[in-house]
Amino acid sequence: MIKVGLVSLGCAKNLIDSEVMIGHLQQAGMTMTPDADLADVLIINTCSFIDMAKKESIGAVHEAVDGRAEEPRRSKQKIIVAGCMSQRFAQELPGLMPDVDAFIGLDQVTQVAPIILGLMGREKEADAAPDNHVTNQPKWIPDYDTPRFRLTPKHMAYVKIAEGCNHTCSFCIIPRIRGRHRSRTQESVVREVQELVRSGVKEINLISQDTTYFGMDMWTDSRPNPRSPVDSSKGDSLATLLTALNAIEGDFWIRLLYTHPAHWSDELIETIARCEKVARYVDMPLQHISTHMLDLMKRETNGAYIRDLIQRMRAGIPNIAIRTTFIVGFPGETEEDFNELIRFIEDEKFERAGVFEYSREEGTRAATMEEHVHHMTRKRRWNEAMRAIQRNVENVNQQLNGRELKVLVEEPGVARGEWDAPDIDATVMVDKNLPVGSFANVTIKDWRGYDLIAV
Repeated sequence: MIKVGLVSLGCAKNLIDSEVMIGHLQQAGMTMTPDADLADVLIINTCSFIDMAKKESIGAVHEAVDGRAEEPRRSKQKIIVAGCMSQRFAQELPGLMPDVDAFIGLDQVTQVAPIILGLMGREKEADAAPDNHVTNQPKWIPDYDTPRFRLTPKHMAYVKIAEGCNHTCSFCIIPRIRGRHRSRTQESVVREVQELVRSGVKEINLISQDTTYFGMDMWTDSRPNPRSPVDSSKGDSLATLLTALNAIEGDFWIRLLYTHPAHWSDELIETIARCEKVARYVDMPLQHISTHMLDLMKRETNGAYIRDLIQRMRAGIPNIAIRTTFIVGFPGETEEDFNELIRFIEDEKFERAGVFEYSREEGTRAATMEEHVHHMTRKRRWNEAMRAIQRNVENVNQQLNGRELKVLVEEPGVARGEWDAPDIDATVMVDKNLPVGSFANVTIKDWRGYDLIAV
């Protein structure tokens, strides 16, 4: 029996790809092992979104290759590099990493078992190039019955509702890696969530590169442009999907991640307000507030639009928490642009937020722009923006002190509230006797930094 080890790096979207690979490997009769020394095949599912992620992926591959050379019982182990880095550098990696046995891309996650069978028992000649199975412009999307072994706790799951992205943000390489946006059918998503809820899942996290664009690529009357708002009169959309998911019986949260501000509409706001199972939490990366910077970033929005959207969201969805991210130090960002961003963060008092220093990524438009910001200036701006965000969070936590919150218990003594996404946001310290994987109502008694205390 073939034993397979898998290292999964990167975001939740990559994690689902890993889960799908494991599901197909188990279906083919292979077994998984957490011990690399015992694996006949070791798969590294890589990330390549920003430079730091790329370095982590390269380090994991080198570690695997070195471990095989140093450990005699791993001498015949096969190493497969999968995921975004393989897809992004499909032509370069076989020459740069000749000791790898095979490279697979995003369209090969369901074909990993036959690829492994093709490698087993075959000695790779010293000067032979690795097998390269990566295809251009990925087209695959999961379905409700796609074999999958979840790597998340039993009480929560990620559901990928679409793949790819049609936006052309000048800093982002994702559309070139994952291809154009392609939605699953609404029926497919609903059937998957129904099964997850029946199995005991308490939190459904909807993810894609652009969650708010769900269904819009399948509208028949016209091809939506990057500024199209959610409009269910034209066909299935995020609004119709949330309505259908909200009708599923059971006590569970539906959490929205990776929404793009350009597609929000009053209809979507009204739908979230009406659907009691949709968490009062929205992840909406804004990247900046200066119209000058948003134009350079090709974000399809401007400062006035964003300010108006946030006002409408807060007015239309009581007790909503908005989580966002910003980029500082983007090419051309002036002190005036940055100061406008700081004032915006302080004025809007986002419940949850994060900041990235601009990362220069080859293959993006921003990489060739002039007026790149000095790395020390980027670091200073990052520190200042993070301090402003931390002040906001402290103010939010002070207001929560003494309030009763519904939380989902993650592990003994640790829970998350409705405003906190897994592995991203804060936690709530609770009674260790509360059952893991269940909801509980607790009273907040104190807070420390980003985290709340209810014990």
